[in-house]
Amino acid sequence: MSELQSIDLYKLVDDIKAWANALGFQQVGISDIDLSQHEAALQSWLDNQYHGDMAFMASHGMKRARPAELVPGTVRVISVRMDYLPPDASFAKHLNNPDIGYVSRYALGRDYHKVLRNKLKRLGEKIQSELANTQFRPFVDSAPVLEHAIAEKAGIGWTGKHSLTLNKQAGSWFFLGELFINLPLPVDEPTTEEHCGTCTACLTICPTQAIVAPYVVDARRCISYLTIEYDGVIPEALRKPMGNRIYGCDDCQLICPWNRYAPLTEEADFHPRKVLHGQSLAALFSWDEHTFLTNTEGSPIRRIGFTKWRRNISVAMGNAGYDERYVTLLTEALYGACDVLRPHLEWAIQQQQQKAGEMLTRPRQITRLVRTIEKGLPRDA
Repeated sequence: MSELQSIDLYKLVDDIKAWANALGFQQVGISDIDLSQHEAALQSWLDNQYHGDMAFMASHGMKRARPAELVPGTVRVISVRMDYLPPDASFAKHLNNPDIGYVSRYALGRDYHKVLRNKLKRLGEKIQSELANTQFRPFVDSAPVLEHAIAEKAGIGWTGKHSLTLNKQAGSWFFLGELFINLPLPVDEPTTEEHCGTCTACLTICPTQAIVAPYVVDARRCISYLTIEYDGVIPEALRKPMGNRIYGCDDCQLICPWNRYAPLTEEADFHPRKVLHGQSLAALFSWDEHTFLTNTEGSPIRRIGFTKWRRNISVAMGNAGYDERYVTLLTEALYGACDVLRPHLEWAIQQQQQKAGEMLTRPRQITRLVRTIEKGLPRDA
């Protein structure tokens, strides 16, 4: 690129970061494309089948760790961070109420894929307007990209034991995006220290024990995978630990000490939609497919489809306390239910019936206990 010879690349980097901040990104870093140090861990993760049914993870192989194979000509990656913690997150209030459907807080607003990708595209076009021969391609969690490794190398933060990127000022409540680019920009200092120390809170709190070792997640046990990526029948052993989590899970982030410092998002698109935030299981399960598609338009939830949506909610109903409405809704849904949905409906009905039986037998148990005590008392007591 002959025009590069007349460009001050250090000033260009300063400009890129200023443009990115103006677009709403809270942090920007630049890395080279050598991710070879992560290849062994990636291969081990795949060999252990921790990717579950996400065949695309294995099919791309090491391309995930080799940006230039994914986009030929790439010599740098611009990594960006955008905070998403919404106001009125109501974490404990909703998680502790088994009759409310808990949706991971990143998914309560507009689809982050679209929001970040559009902004990254505009950033690339702005750079291109300065250097006509610039080639770029934006990515937001939708291609074989080692985004956490790139973020670490770009100085955004370190990889926590839950496998997410952590930042001292922002915790982990943020999205990452990448702009692959063909410009030999000066790179930022990588993050070389992790600040988790001896803390293992995320491993301990995980409802399904999906974090099988520090920095290693077995997706097959992860509630986010089970409720979003997995298309099949959720194993019975994992249903009760799911509680009322119907889309994703935030537990490993909620327990992390670094998230005490996380700021609220400035992006209105990530503010909660009322139809998704703090709604009852009965109300959410009562949606027909048309209502589901309408209420999740522009939301990341829409891509799981109506069947998986009802599958997830039926599990939560099974985990909730006895409610006659649940039994009615679940039973009505059995008519015409597909092979994926039916087992969860039947399981949830069984759980509800079991709880109803326990409610009926409890007074009898109390009566028997009283009579037993009375038999042991003296006559004049």
